[in-house]
Amino acid sequence: MNDNERVAVVTGSNRGIGLEIVRQLSKLGMHVVLTSRDEAKGLKVCEDLHTQELPVRYYQLDVTHAASIDKLKDFVTKEFGRCDILVNNAGIFPDSGNASDNSWPSVLETSIETMRKGMETNVYGPVLLSQAFIPLMKKNNYGRIVNLSSGMGQLTNMNGFCPSYRISKTSINALTRILAEELKETNILVNSMCPGWVKTDMGGPNATRPLEEGADTAIFLATLPDDGPSGQFFRDRKVFDW
Repeated sequence: MNDNERVAVVTGSNRGIGLEIVRQLSKLGMHVVLTSRDEAKGLKVCEDLHTQELPVRYYQLDVTHAASIDKLKDFVTKEFGRCDILVNNAGIFPDSGNASDNSWPSVLETSIETMRKGMETNVYGPVLLSQAFIPLMKKNNYGRIVNLSSGMGQLTNMNGFCPSYRISKTSINALTRILAEELKETNILVNSMCPGWVKTDMGGPNATRPLEEGADTAIFLATLPDDGPSGQFFRDRKVFDW
């Protein structure tokens, strides 16, 4: 199958790294579904992409609601009959505080509700999306799943503070390994990646990486050949410590 016949779904993609992933995949000729929680913002971004002759499709999605994910699955199934690539990009940084005054929260002071919000968006959403779209991938024995993670989720170099974000990103890495193991007899490859410190709303103005660089590894993993790796954690297209 040619790339221009592939169907990709990118969550949380009306801005930042997600939008750049949409742009790059669509430039490869793929059918890309851009999703966002805010419908007005998502539609506006799609209009802008259309002026660049990138015919991206839009669908409203809240990854914290199973019914919303089911509606997206039904839309993709009806419109395309397949899903080849799923990029779980939607995510939040639930911890308050900032780096400028070193006021990051301690796990001893963080509420369970804050941790729960991080897990619902950053982990449970990707679990539900995987449950929804992997059956479609299995029908064609082809799939690439990219989970956006972070170096803050590494167990190897785990530090203190920002527990809600750290725990959620460690968990998305665990999900990556679990899915890869369960799908090892298929042509569905599952990997996670750290984009680095990117100039986005989450990364802030002092971040060192442009959007193109932050999205590059996601594009690499979304277009892996059939003998590509699965169950790995990447940064800059190289395997990264867990």
